[in-house]
Amino acid sequence: MAISASEISARIVEAVMAQKLAPGSRLGEQQLAMLFDCSRTIVREALTRLAARGIVTVSARRGWFVIEPSQAEAREAFEARRVIESGLIRSAGPIDKEALRALKVHLKREKAALKDSDIGNRSYLLGDFHVCLAECLGNSLLADTLRDFTARTTLIAMLYQSSHDAAQSCEDHVRIVAALERGDTAGAEALMTEHIGTVQSALRVQNPTDPLAQLRDALAPLRHAPADDKTKAQLLRDPDSSTYLGALL
Repeated sequence: MAISASEISARIVEAVMAQKLAPGSRLGEQQLAMLFDCSRTIVREALTRLAARGIVTVSARRGWFVIEPSQAEAREAFEARRVIESGLIRSAGPIDKEALRALKVHLKREKAALKDSDIGNRSYLLGDFHVCLAECLGNSLLADTLRDFTARTTLIAMLYQSSHDAAQSCEDHVRIVAALERGDTAGAEALMTEHIGTVQSALRVQNPTDPLAQLRDALAPLRHAPADDKTKAQLLRDPDSSTYLGALL
């Protein structure tokens, strides 16, 4: 059975969440068509969808690339997640047993991944927890939105060298589910806000710098030590000397 554009885009998002596609990675249409054994038209459709979702970008002459979020875009992405996820928990009613069971199964997989050497699977599961939570709280539309935002924040963590500990993320997830299980919606919301803030604060985002700093320093006027009276007199008597020209310039 031929692969669809939706399946290709899903595979690319999954690879991003697993940190297998780095920010700025080139996605060649011909290479993807060969990999998925499909036409370039199908590949282009998948990439166009991902561009609309903010996961990839296209250059008319260079092709398709995984996005490289700016510092401003990084702040916006985390702020969006904070608003969406805290609001999702706040508006959700009591969580049912089946949904709670699904979340606990996910947490069990996260804990197992922490002990495994497959960093990609661990990264994917930690990000997918937020998608799973939205699905378990009964909002599939927000689950799709969070999948894209989680992919973006995964790229941000890779680009800005996040120092956040995976074990801490898993523990945060455990605490959130525990709060939901005991019916403490406000507590779960506060824990989610704290969790997202902690992940964001672990990014090595530098303060904005002067984009002209290097050029400004290079083109600054040269400063010469003032010559003493004796040296000045000698330079005036010998105007053809290279030393004289150097002093004037």
